[in-house]
Amino acid sequence: MKRYTAITTSLLLIFMAACSNNEKNLTQYVDPLIGSGGHGHVFVGASVPFGMVQLGPTSINQAWDWCSGYHDSEATVIGFSHTHLSGTGIGDLFDITVMPVTGNVTYARGTIDNQNSGMWSPADRTHEVAKPGYYSVPLTRYGIKAEVTATARVGLHRYTFPKTNDAAIVIDLQNGGCWDSTTETFMQAEGNNRIVGYRYSKGWARNQRVYFVAEFEKPFKNFELKGEKGMYGRASFSTSDNEEILLKVAISPVSIEGARLAIQSELPDWDFDKTCHSATIAWEKELSRIEISGDEVLKRIFYTAMYHSMIAPMLFSDVNGDYRGADDNVYNSDKPRYTCFSLWDTYRAKQPLMTIIQPEKAGEFVATMVDICDKQGDLPVWHLWGNETDCMVGDPGIPVVADAIVKGIGGFDRESAFAAIKKTAENGERGKEFRHKYGYIPCNLFNEAVAYDMEYAIADGAAANAANVLGKKADCEHFTRMSQSYRTYFDKESGFIRGVDDKGEFRTPFNPYFSTHRADDYCEGNAWQYTWLVPQDFEGYMALHGGKERCMVRLDSLFLAPSTIEGDPSPDISGMIGQFAHGNEPSHHILYLYAMMGEPHKTAKLVREVMTTQYRNEHDGLSGNEDMGQMSAWYIMSALGFYQVEPAGARYWFGSPIVESATLTVEGGTFTIETINNSSTNIYIKSITLNGKAYDLPYIEHSDIAKGGKLVIEMCDTPTVWY
Repeated sequence: MKRYTAITTSLLLIFMAACSNNEKNLTQYVDPLIGSGGHGHVFVGASVPFGMVQLGPTSINQAWDWCSGYHDSEATVIGFSHTHLSGTGIGDLFDITVMPVTGNVTYARGTIDNQNSGMWSPADRTHEVAKPGYYSVPLTRYGIKAEVTATARVGLHRYTFPKTNDAAIVIDLQNGGCWDSTTETFMQAEGNNRIVGYRYSKGWARNQRVYFVAEFEKPFKNFELKGEKGMYGRASFSTSDNEEILLKVAISPVSIEGARLAIQSELPDWDFDKTCHSATIAWEKELSRIEISGDEVLKRIFYTAMYHSMIAPMLFSDVNGDYRGADDNVYNSDKPRYTCFSLWDTYRAKQPLMTIIQPEKAGEFVATMVDICDKQGDLPVWHLWGNETDCMVGDPGIPVVADAIVKGIGGFDRESAFAAIKKTAENGERGKEFRHKYGYIPCNLFNEAVAYDMEYAIADGAAANAANVLGKKADCEHFTRMSQSYRTYFDKESGFIRGVDDKGEFRTPFNPYFSTHRADDYCEGNAWQYTWLVPQDFEGYMALHGGKERCMVRLDSLFLAPSTIEGDPSPDISGMIGQFAHGNEPSHHILYLYAMMGEPHKTAKLVREVMTTQYRNEHDGLSGNEDMGQMSAWYIMSALGFYQVEPAGARYWFGSPIVESATLTVEGGTFTIETINNSSTNIYIKSITLNGKAYDLPYIEHSDIAKGGKLVIEMCDTPTVWY
């Protein structure tokens, strides 16, 4: 127990020091374990904002809910890996796994029913500590306390051993995440305190390369390659009781030399507490981009959401600017490059949030995406460590790039970015060959035809907005026409969006409650949800319904319908209110459609319901996958009181702010939101002023937020329309 007390005291001093440098101490409200239960799939471990390294525990993979390497339902640790995904529905990475051990162990993949089948250990979660930039847990099999922290490209480990002549730290290049398998490895010692090597693998990322340099503060007695094809490297030590051994592990997507340079540049010394403090300060700086007031539970949910929204995209270039391009060649740039773009999810709220509070970072993301297009021929769909996975439907990179163009975000060439949009939209792949031929994607010729086509239409709407801003009239007209392809699928008789074959006939039989995972006309949804996936042309969509009143009645029915999903649905279809499914992204804009139809009180009521019931201060606190920050970004935007419905629309529709006040760091300085008479019953907006003047619009323009100012929102308990 003495060892635990010392470590806890050290950790307390770290966070007190962080507080002394920044009185707000917003990191105290972050609980990285929110979303670690249920289907949240969040990363648990140490990182810095948007860093290349996500260093944390990896468990024995048991099922889908272990995609991030951690789940709160069980406590095994096979090691501490330097790459993880946060909130995805597919498991990959977990590269360069480090495990401290004592005694003889088996060098092979472990199984949950046999502790001796591998190196894995039970973890004592009662002594677990998870904070921004720091993670620790005791490994009970070995009597070892594990602690980790990180810089952008380097993971720093501190292991406290018992007295033994048979201590070791093992570098594991075999175990990757879920779908991942090793294709080639290399590992060798340099002297008695350094190990270098690489791990190549295939899985969701078809050709992933991670190079590393590991440096030990204490020289090892010997180093041996163990296991199949020498994929385990054992560095052996003798230790006294409570002796700490520190280890630095730097990674690079390019070379061993790139990893070596990271250590020299980012972590030349061996001060664990100082490194942890620096990570805490880095998180404090990013969290303080939005300062809110409210009760403690609200702050914990809000700042944890902020934390989760800034784990990815991850840095993907070395200190000297080298990076691995999407064509697998090595390039150099004076701009940072990034990876892990979960764009089908994040184009909806995560990337728009970045344009408000981190416009420079948003520009860097777009510059990376345009570079990816240059190398692979189109904008990314779901890019993972330099590999295009083509996961999910549509062209979700287009709305992100178009949004940045429309909002005037800097850091990239707008003409080159628009050229990338056109090149991506006009290629004849992933169903677009049918779209170009028929004007839509026939459901009998392509799986998930409705979902693909409707997402393409959203991207076209965003492209039209970008073309309009750039003065490209012909392109604007072309993309506007293409953005209306959804109309083919609208069945006036039933009021649903339905699959249509190449003869122009609706698919039969038809059941709007039916869904089969990735094997029907929709994608992780059914007709109820996809009927409302028209944010780019909602005025035109209301006309298809016969006007606003009829459309309103139809939308009401979404929330009144039974929540039953028939067939073999995706587990992502969760967070149900009627047939609205907040746990998956195609539903995220729907609540705000009421505001677009002139009944903002309905938006307010439902938004408050979701914020207060589907975001909780619990490990199982998310209704669906975190999806690299999208689920959290929805909450952040909605808590502030608005949401961007139209991709590249540059305006945010009002809902129901839950914060008492908020100060946002924006391009022009600060933008302050103040609510008056806000409470759990006063959920409706009564009136708004902007910079002291009465405001009578149902939305606020991005430019009004970006230039700074003050928004005052008076709340009441009676449904009302202020515009």
